Amino acid sequence: MDALINGLLRLALYGDLLLVFGVASFGVYSLRGEQRRSGAVLALRPMLAFLAASGVLLSVAGLVMVTRSMSGETDLAALWPHLQMMLRETDVGMAWAVRVGALALVGLALTIHSRRPGLSLWIASLAGAVALASLAWSGHGAMDEGSRRVWHLLSDILHLLAAGAWLGALLALVLMARTDARFDEARLRLLAFAVKRFEWVGAVIVATLTVTGVANYLFIVGPTLGDILLGAYGILLAVKVFLFAGMLVLAVLNRFHLGPLLERSLRDGQHRVAANALRRSVAVELGIALVIVGLVAWLGTLSPAIEGQ
Repeated sequence: MDALINGLLRLALYGDLLLVFGVASFGVYSLRGEQRRSGAVLALRPMLAFLAASGVLLSVAGLVMVTRSMSGETDLAALWPHLQMMLRETDVGMAWAVRVGALALVGLALTIHSRRPGLSLWIASLAGAVALASLAWSGHGAMDEGSRRVWHLLSDILHLLAAGAWLGALLALVLMARTDARFDEARLRLLAFAVKRFEWVGAVIVATLTVTGVANYLFIVGPTLGDILLGAYGILLAVKVFLFAGMLVLAVLNRFHLGPLLERSLRDGQHRVAANALRRSVAVELGIALVIVGLVAWLGTLSPAIEGQ
């Protein structure tokens, strides 16, 4: 039961921190001026406040569950010394402290959002990046030593940041494409601009995910397939790659069909049709991305080296 709870907490924390960084960074590179103010386009302040608070709670719960599993203690009084040891004497504890501090900084940044929305989002984005990067110390990279450890952790961090930017952008675009009572030509123009703006960002994201994904495989498994694909790690990795390919297909569809369709709708007046088509496509892409997040969280708990022996 503890293993299941740990897995669910790990999945929830991954998704939460990916969105903290992704949503804040989307506000930085896709919105301008008053568009960044919460409520003008997206409810950025309450969304980021909820995600940051959830990240702290999930981090606390995760640390307690991991320490409980390692120590075998269930009583809080008996568990407390083990928690102190985890925080003071392990890399995981140090990463946890950095994460919670970074999430607190996100909350502080949001207190100035109404006066300085641009500065607020910049700080939240950078702090969110630090919080997200801290997850690398609970993955395979933390098990390496020397220069290999440094390069593996760097690859893991870049992979996490690219995934967070993609996930956050997908959520933002889904919310912006809602055809509610407030949807008009001005919102359509903003949506079309955001989609076009995301084109170059998306290209960087895909390149980063591809390069770091290959690098991480080489770090963990090595330049061979062997019997890896026959074990649980290999099967989950193959599913992840297949789903990633599906996301690329949808991204190409958005870039070369739905994006231009959205721009043409500014001329022919078919606003809702174009926006709904884009929203459905991005929503499917977002759903696939969430499944991949689950697979990544799961893969981080498996050891292909042990399976291959």
